[in-house]
Amino acid sequence: MKIALIGYGKMGHEIERIALSRGHEIVSIIDKDNTADYDTEAFSSADVAIEFSAPSVAFDNIKEAFARGVKVVSGTTGWIADKEKEVKELCANGATLFWASNFSLGVAIFSAVNKYLATIMNRFDNYDVSMTEVHHIHKLDAPSGTAITLAEQILQRLDRKEKWVKEEENSKTDLAIHSLREGEVPGIHTIRYESEADSITITHDAKNRSGFALGAVLAAEYAAKHKGFLTMDDMFDF
Repeated sequence: MKIALIGYGKMGHEIERIALSRGHEIVSIIDKDNTADYDTEAFSSADVAIEFSAPSVAFDNIKEAFARGVKVVSGTTGWIADKEKEVKELCANGATLFWASNFSLGVAIFSAVNKYLATIMNRFDNYDVSMTEVHHIHKLDAPSGTAITLAEQILQRLDRKEKWVKEEENSKTDLAIHSLREGEVPGIHTIRYESEADSITITHDAKNRSGFALGAVLAAEYAAKHKGFLTMDDMFDF
């Protein structure tokens, strides 16, 4: 498969390594200093572009790829809430985007556990729930996109919670997300249910970026054979 990379930071380099190890070809690498390379035969020849950039430019990058008939896998967070309707309309008209707040296979499994646990805990209102997420100091958005996705999964299943909030809950119907930025932490997400009697905690702790990169390449392999707006739920039937 021919892959274009949009964004060539630490994630871009790791995705390149994983893609080459799986027998794929990197035909184009676009970063902030060479965006004119969208207008090259090399970029247009890609089966899929994998995009990890910044929230301020992600949607523009995706539209550049769509304009050249290239499918996109994007792991950039902090933009889709404002552009989800528009991007889904583009996908309904023939474009393909595989978007996820987190491509880690471990997080996909953790997400399934989160949904199941929230369904169970809906029966036990003596437990309050909160979340803590820790990332490296370079991460721009807080809470993380993964934390928001996990929180929304809980809100869909826990009747006593109405919305997520940053840091501290203002009422019993709030789900608090605490965000910490420390060193070079790839990502830690912890969900805690607590009562006067005990607590139940689940945690996903990423050791490095390789799990995210592998998941992004697997998503590209999936997107190459499918169309429309795709998510991890399409690729994994948990």
